[in-house]
Amino acid sequence: MAIVNPALDDYLLAHCTPADDLLRDLVEETHALVPGTTMQITHDEGEFLTMLVRLTGATTAVEVGVFTGYSSICIARGLPENGRLIACDVSEEWTAVARRYWERAGLTDRIDLRLAPAAETLRALPREPFVDFAFIDADKVGYPTYYEELVTRLRPGGLIALDNVLRTGRVVDPEAQDPADVAIRRINDTVTADERVQSVMLPLRDGVTLARKLP
Repeated sequence: MAIVNPALDDYLLAHCTPADDLLRDLVEETHALVPGTTMQITHDEGEFLTMLVRLTGATTAVEVGVFTGYSSICIARGLPENGRLIACDVSEEWTAVARRYWERAGLTDRIDLRLAPAAETLRALPREPFVDFAFIDADKVGYPTYYEELVTRLRPGGLIALDNVLRTGRVVDPEAQDPADVAIRRINDTVTADERVQSVMLPLRDGVTLARKLP
């Protein structure tokens, strides 16, 4: 199922703040390394993340799933100079690419890369509500765990964004029973029923859910 009509794709990208040379170079290198990859967010979603971080006034952010660092750059650019992004991933190979672009972007001092299973990294964080913004875009089976670990640490008014919540439409296909499909249906239902948050699911790219922690 085409969540975003391909005929509108270029139009959407043309009507947001354009990517700079650094982001364009990162996209080009990533696609050269992994032709046809869909693991990297699109530029309009990146601009959306930057805007969300700025609108929430976030100073502490967490990202689960770095890949080559595009979303990390977008989140970190939305933070103030004294802000910090805790970036969780397990791949030294892909985050090595990310590190080069973070340095080129002048964001190394804002990004704290934690190379370990994200569930372990999140569980090791302080349990008090100190996170202002979080972005989950990693292995789908882990989403329920990542969400629960983050929402307990989210400050009132803080925001969690979850990517790929529509699974290219597979969430409404009863025959789609891949573990990732089952996990995404589970987290979608969990967020909707979670009385700790106010949530909305948006048909942005492959679906983005925003969950705002209530006072």
